[in-house]
Amino acid sequence: MVITKLRLGTRKSPLALKQSDWVKAQIVKKYPLLEVKIIKIKTYGDKLPDKPLREFSKNDMFIKEIEEALLKEEIDIGVHSMKDVPVTIPDELCIAAITEREDPRDVLISKRGKLKELPHNSIVGTSSLRRKAQILNSRKDLLIKDIRGNVDTRLKKLENEDYDAIVLAAAGLIRLGLKDKITEYISTDIMLPDAGQGALGIETRNDDTDIQEFVSFLNNRESLIAVSAERVFTKKIGASCRFPVAAYGEVLNKKLKLTGLVATKDGKKVIRDSMEGEINSFEEIGIRLAEKLLENGGKEILRI
Repeated sequence: MVITKLRLGTRKSPLALKQSDWVKAQIVKKYPLLEVKIIKIKTYGDKLPDKPLREFSKNDMFIKEIEEALLKEEIDIGVHSMKDVPVTIPDELCIAAITEREDPRDVLISKRGKLKELPHNSIVGTSSLRRKAQILNSRKDLLIKDIRGNVDTRLKKLENEDYDAIVLAAAGLIRLGLKDKITEYISTDIMLPDAGQGALGIETRNDDTDIQEFVSFLNNRESLIAVSAERVFTKKIGASCRFPVAAYGEVLNKKLKLTGLVATKDGKKVIRDSMEGEINSFEEIGIRLAEKLLENGGKEILRI
């Protein structure tokens, strides 16, 4: 089958459009004669910009409407931030490619210095339970306040409201050309990222093998292995946006190191561990690490 046109579905946010523009550029570079059209789709999470993230189901937050457009054949591919993609997607769909990962760390944008330098009772903005728990585990004297909106909105809130600092994903700021706003890249020893953070996923229909093959060049093997392990871990833990859970996979010297975390919402109790093995055993590593954390106190935390 000769493909001459491709419809790419994406959220309307500036970051989502920047990411989709990058994907489009890679595809056009590979296939110069192809016509790629970007279809902007407003998702449920975009329609409720003030609703705390913990009150959403990950299944309907930022990708449901894009998946519906795929199923209706209104678009050919969906471009997502992998951290937004639920660990279970519709049977009719698949993640055909995971791109090379941008920096997966979280960052601090601050008026008052780095995380360890923030004065007592400083207000830090984040709506992520994962970030909140790890910040409080490191600095229990800080105050956490919800913040929603796209990157630009959050930066304006930091400037104009009573926040002393906010926490965002490094990848988003880098892709938007806002690297200079970063005060500190927070070490993964202090704050483990969300599963999939920093990577983009290309979603297609399961039966559309021509499109799958067409976009397969976007796949980055190391990112695919790391993110897949993180998602296996998260699925086995059985948690959602309502619990602080984190996972980070690294491919080092042809081996996979996976670190996982489960915490109480107040950060007073954190269960964290790592496991290493062959990269082809990523699924087994993800399952075994999740089982280990659940046995070592994770089950009790998830019941709280």
